[in-house]
Order: sequence, then structure tokens, then C-alpha cells
Amino acid sequence: MFSGSIVALVTPMRADGGVDYSALDRLVDFHVANGTDAIVAVGTTGESPTLDVEEHMAVVHRVYTRVGGHIPVIAGTGANSTREAVEWTVMAEKIGVAGCLVVTPYYNKPTQEGLYQHYKAIAEAVTLPLILYNVPGRTGVDMKPDTVVRLSSIKNIVGIKEASGSLERNRELKARFGDSFLLLGGDDDIGCESVLAGFNGVISVTANVAPRAMHDMCAAARAGDAVRARAIDATLSALHKYLFIESNPVPVKWALARMGFIGDTVRLPLTPLSDACKAPVLEALKQAGIAFA
Repeated sequence: MFSGSIVALVTPMRADGGVDYSALDRLVDFHVANGTDAIVAVGTTGESPTLDVEEHMAVVHRVYTRVGGHIPVIAGTGANSTREAVEWTVMAEKIGVAGCLVVTPYYNKPTQEGLYQHYKAIAEAVTLPLILYNVPGRTGVDMKPDTVVRLSSIKNIVGIKEASGSLERNRELKARFGDSFLLLGGDDDIGCESVLAGFNGVISVTANVAPRAMHDMCAAARAGDAVRARAIDATLSALHKYLFIESNPVPVKWALARMGFIGDTVRLPLTPLSDACKAPVLEALKQAGIAFA
């Protein structure tokens, strides 16, 4: 259903803080032309917590329209309010997206039972394929494999983006599910090894700036060509590290600005990349063979 290099797309913004739809079009075209296998619109890398509902759905609709059916579009529709997550997922389904990525509720730290009931309520409100998203370092809650197994019995919950940062956790999920559940890595630094271990692909921040290389790496890994996959990934290793030198998506938006695609505006409480962090990001772009101004 979804596989390969799936970009966690940034949301470009003008200097006044409004969404820059012209820049968004340029980014979508860049990904379609360079082999990105699917796009996540307004996931957490897309600054979903600071977009209002109208903006959120307008960006999803613009990406879906601009893609024109060439590759799947997945809408980020997670929230720490179940009622809100249901509302957003229903709206995304009406737009026509291929699926939704739903992050675990942040801050309120539900129990495993609370996580189950949260996702069950969202799944029952739509027929759209849903991808769970576990990122405990950002949300403060870790969805355990037993809960993922339990949720997998719900028909339209089709997979998970696992971003616990643990290759051991990813291998455990693969051992428990085999090929019966969609498994997507959420950590660029272990993305290659996760796909070599049997994951279907990676939902990637690095793909924002290196779409062709991420596509080629994932394709090689899925084909079992470990030598080629690791060789490509080695050229991206500095990006995997330094695109997280400050809170995502601050560094990647600055990198895309240097590449001429967008401005580097982020919304408060995020602030632009600090001067001390700029040189490592530029060096990472250079190591990956990416042109910048």
C-alpha cells in the first residue's frame, strides 16, 4: 500500500507567517520529479500543532491537488484530543487522500488502554487506511508492541510509523507481524537498517532535501542489496544527524531555504536556526552532494 521513501513534508511559510502555497507547489513538484514514493502532508514535521484547522486542511488539499494522482498523499491528522483527531481524519477522507498518519496523543500521556480506545474511535469514524505513529521522544508516551498488535485487528488500521529510535524495537515489530502489517521507519538514522530488516519504507525528514537518494536507498534495501543501500545511506548520514541539531523542522526548513525552495520561517514557539548550527547543516548538504547558495 505505502512503501519506499515517504517524505514528511515541511509546510513552507512566508515572512509574515502565512502558508506559502507557491513554495508548497514547488516542493511537491520536486518530490514527484525525484522519485519520492508518497507524501505526508501536515504531519508533525509540517508544524501541525501551530496550523489552525482551516490552514491544515487547505495544505492537505493543495498537496493532494498538486500531486494529481502521481503518488499517494497521506494526511497527518493526529491530535491529543480524540474528538479533534476524529474531526480532522473525517475531513481528510473527504479530500480524497490515500490514508492518514495519526500520531499518539501528546502531553496527556494516556495509558495503553487509552491509546487503544483513541485509535479505535478514529478508525470507526472513517473507512480510510490509518497509520499509527509512535514517537515517544516528542509525545511523552510510548505505544507498546502489544498495543500495536491489538490495534492491528481493526480493519482499517493498516500500519505504523515507529520512531522510538530503537532498531531493536523495529526488529521486534517485524518478528511479530511478518508481512501482515505495514511497517514504516520514522528515524532517518536507522532507516536503512530498518528497511534491510524488513520494514516497508521510511517516513523521512531527510527526504525533504535528498528525495532521489532516499528513494534509491529504500529501493536498494527493499531489493536486498545491502551494499548499495548502505553506500547511499553513508552519503546521507550527516543529514540524518544534523537535520536534528535543533528541533525538527527548524534545520530542514533552513536547509531548504539555502537550496532556494522556501523561506526559513517557522512559527513560534519554534525559532529560526541559530547561527552556531548553520555550518554543520551546510556541511551535511555538501557531503550529500546537494547544491545550495
